[in-house]
Amino acid sequence: MDAIILQILNGLDKGSAYALIALGLTLIFGTLGVVNFAHGALFMIGAFCAVTVSRILTLSYTTVDETRTDFLGNPMEIEVPYIHNLVGQSAGDFMIDWAVPISILFAIPVMIAIGVIMERGLIKHFYKRPHADQILVTFGLAIVLQEIIKFYYGANPIPTPAPSAFRGSFDFGAFLGLGANSIIYPYWRLVYFAFSLVIIGGVFAFLRYTTFGMVVRAGMADRETVGLLGINIDRKFTIMFGIAAAVAGLAGVMYTPINSPNYHMGMDFLVLSFVVVVVGGMGSLVGAVLAGFLLGILESFASMAAVLETLPGINQIVIYLVAIIILLTRPRGLMGRKGVMEE
Repeated sequence: MDAIILQILNGLDKGSAYALIALGLTLIFGTLGVVNFAHGALFMIGAFCAVTVSRILTLSYTTVDETRTDFLGNPMEIEVPYIHNLVGQSAGDFMIDWAVPISILFAIPVMIAIGVIMERGLIKHFYKRPHADQILVTFGLAIVLQEIIKFYYGANPIPTPAPSAFRGSFDFGAFLGLGANSIIYPYWRLVYFAFSLVIIGGVFAFLRYTTFGMVVRAGMADRETVGLLGINIDRKFTIMFGIAAAVAGLAGVMYTPINSPNYHMGMDFLVLSFVVVVVGGMGSLVGAVLAGFLLGILESFASMAAVLETLPGINQIVIYLVAIIILLTRPRGLMGRKGVMEE
């Protein structure tokens, strides 16, 4: 039982990232009809927003501390973060410790701006083009963004720790009455899962309960009719592209303590997230989210030692096997709209 619960937790952790990225991909495909292969790069840029904020907060200068001496008796040189001079030492240390959550405030406007610039500057010219052209141009854009990050931040992963309050582990075994230390799970992975639920719930609530969201949903169903009503649906879809970019960026920000940011992390998640979208159904927001969590759990169970002893390497291909079966039996996906991807 403890092994099963642990694999479910691992699957929800992976599924959270898949679901958030797939949600953004589906928003873009559902509104603009664009297959955006640069979406993984947006996840990567979000992660490096956290790296950037962390580096800014830890910028320091060298000074001499007369109250401390080295082994020769000379006054010791110390590094003092500039943030201490701005807000005080205790507040500065708090901000440095909580750099990842604070990065959310920086990432939201940055990611929305990047999304809008991408859509207005490049994507809009490919609305009427075949999906193959869209894939090629957005994949090329992803490579360009990846190389820019590599140039400025280097090729090695950059550790970005979680706040000290969340660096321990939660004893699920004791909580569930299965015995102390039988199921130990990192706090930050639980935080990431809860964060993903908040973002997913926020997006669905925004689309369902706001006038803007209702117009967007109507435009996804019948763009021409909404346009005939005098509504500038193109502008609203551009904003939705920015929101989708922000969702991917926030997913990347909060994932940095789990997986140290590196320049190719976007590509690592991109392919799997597209598989999630295909399985859930192209254009189906609910399908993308459910497929993300279900495939995350499936991949986690396929990674169990007992399974790998019987089927070596199955954890590397199980998601693709599921996608093949879905495409052969139900091309539009589990919850896709009839006619989508079935021509």
